[in-house]
Amino acid sequence: MARHLITSALPYINGIKHLGNMVGSMLPADVYSRYLRQRGHEVLYICATDEHGTPAELAAKEQGLPVDEFCAQAHDAQKAVYDGFALAFDYFGRSSSEQNVEITQHFARRLNENGFIEERAIRQVYSPTDGRFLPDRYVEGTCPHCGYDKARGDQCENCTRVLDPTDLINPRSAISGSTDLEVRETKHLFLLQSKLQHEVEEWVSRHEDDWPQLASSIARKWLTEGLHDRAITRDLDWGVPVPSDTWPELAAEGKVFYVWFDAPIEYIGATKEWSDLDPENRDWKSWWYDVDTDVRYTEFMAKDNVPFHTVMFPATELGVREPWKKVDYVKAFNWLTYYGGKFSTSQKRGVFTDQALDILPADYWRYFLIANAPESDDSSFTWEHFTATVNKDLADTLGNFVNRVLSFSKKRFGEEVPAGGEPGEAEAKLGEEIARLLAEYESQMEALQFRKAAAALRALWSAGNSYLEEKAPWLEIKTDKDGAALTLRTAMNLIHLYAVVSEPFIPATSAAMRQAFAVKDDTATWITADEARALTALTPGTPFTVPPVLFAKLTDEDLETYKERFGGSPE
Repeated sequence: MARHLITSALPYINGIKHLGNMVGSMLPADVYSRYLRQRGHEVLYICATDEHGTPAELAAKEQGLPVDEFCAQAHDAQKAVYDGFALAFDYFGRSSSEQNVEITQHFARRLNENGFIEERAIRQVYSPTDGRFLPDRYVEGTCPHCGYDKARGDQCENCTRVLDPTDLINPRSAISGSTDLEVRETKHLFLLQSKLQHEVEEWVSRHEDDWPQLASSIARKWLTEGLHDRAITRDLDWGVPVPSDTWPELAAEGKVFYVWFDAPIEYIGATKEWSDLDPENRDWKSWWYDVDTDVRYTEFMAKDNVPFHTVMFPATELGVREPWKKVDYVKAFNWLTYYGGKFSTSQKRGVFTDQALDILPADYWRYFLIANAPESDDSSFTWEHFTATVNKDLADTLGNFVNRVLSFSKKRFGEEVPAGGEPGEAEAKLGEEIARLLAEYESQMEALQFRKAAAALRALWSAGNSYLEEKAPWLEIKTDKDGAALTLRTAMNLIHLYAVVSEPFIPATSAAMRQAFAVKDDTATWITADEARALTALTPGTPFTVPPVLFAKLTDEDLETYKERFGGSPE
């Protein structure tokens, strides 16, 4: 089986992330990783907190904590939420790790040796009020492109255009709010991306036809506009230090590498963190170095991160002139909106992941988000849509099927899978339908088409209900007890099948369905087409229990409570 390296965009350290962040990178990466593991592939799923740059410093300042202490606490808080969502990272690291410092500095030295880094004097915003140069995110103002009045000096959150602080209209300090700003000269390191333009173009041209249109179009847009040399250092107290053996003057001034340079390198750094925990059995370079034909690398991210991963980080990797693994497939997502408006961490608008888990278990959110993933365009979260999806798909189609099959069988045949007669035409028809739908589900998962995969999974659940309604064992038992037993045994085998194949979407519920049956040595990780047709995983006499309600139906009162707490509009 293939080896799959999977990464999702690193969540910023400053605060718990909202549902849009979850569905835009980490959750679909987890669903795909789980699926691949079930199919027998070797998988390494890596993520980490992105801890450098101004967001960390500003958030630490707001809480009155040293930045390293703030980041340690925030990392643990985020990891706890991701554990609550059952994200099965192989490792969740930190970009402030010693490993990332080491590898980032190595990349910088190699780029410098190869002529792709240049020290330049630039004019930068200085705040006399704060007594310091202001890195780009320390400057806020109005975007010159779209007029958004809370744009940052590195990128406009509204239109995603990359900016320089001097581009902003009516700029102000993000530290003090002072508008008394000056422009002074200072020195920084620049990555000469312009010298790598043609190499990046050639690399993108070899991959873009395989990528989703969203990813390839964004990459091509940046290349068409031309790659510009960009500063990779900043005047911050927190970050990967510029190495003194290569740039002693800048190191003495306390310069650090900018977050957009070191954060993608943390994918490698986090893998080394993972490897260093068990160096005798884990080799981080076997995933990253000189492995183009051995490892398939898939990245998951929202569209605002696409330029960094399809153009800027590949330029860095190409420039070091070493055989570091580059991405094979970029799964890019549009935005999940909140009633048509943007989720916003900075403006506290929308549902945040810790709040979501306070309301309902993770599987409710996992299924809804993936079933409505913003793949081809933006999708909107509304409480009405969420409630309807939970009630129809989870509570009625899946949960009710499991409950009524097991409850009725226990009542009429006891706590063991009944035997019944031999499968007939209805069972043969069902088996073919299940095999067909399972193949469709597998096809969509292999293609990373998550909404279509969710639709195929939902169709699998619906097929069980259609079979049950056709056979009607509650009526069948009155005239043909063996026939009713066969129907229930077949339905129980469907439940076992659902437990196995639903695991990437709803792992806790899948475990509950599987644990309902006392199957000896139940090691099935997937269902073959022949097994789907036969529906015989459970044998007569297998003990079972009726699990608690898998999904509670949400009421009109619940809906009103959620809307009152979070609002029924983006404002």
